[in-house]
Amino acid sequence: MQLNKKKPNPVDSHVGSRVRLRRTMLGMSQEKLGESLGITFQQVQKYEKGSNRIGASRLQKISEVLSVPVAFFFEELPSGEAQIDGFADGGQADYVVDFLSTAEGLQLNRAFVRIGDAKVRRRIIDLVRTLADSAPGADDAH
Repeated sequence: MQLNKKKPNPVDSHVGSRVRLRRTMLGMSQEKLGESLGITFQQVQKYEKGSNRIGASRLQKISEVLSVPVAFFFEELPSGEAQIDGFADGGQADYVVDFLSTAEGLQLNRAFVRIGDAKVRRRIIDLVRTLADSAPGADDAH
């Protein structure tokens, strides 16, 4: 007998990844988010993986706890089957979430947003691009 592991719906996965992105940006644990919602951290994990669908009222409550509008969870949502199937740049949002889920990504993001001078932020971006372009194998990434 073959087990049929159902793949999460791409929209549920995207919304869950946006929940994880915002939660990690705030430095909030799954346990803390779960407490605020009256659910277990395991349920939060399932939401973030997209294996459990988030209902409308729960998504509204999550948006309040994470201080973002509900629309935040749908930003950069791939539209159309071609993108969902990976024929377009739908993986970019996942890349950002993965980056911000690392300790370095989170530290970099938190420090960067504290820089008030737009010119300084622009120069930092230019510096990082220059460093990335001069790194071994940089041509492979383009």
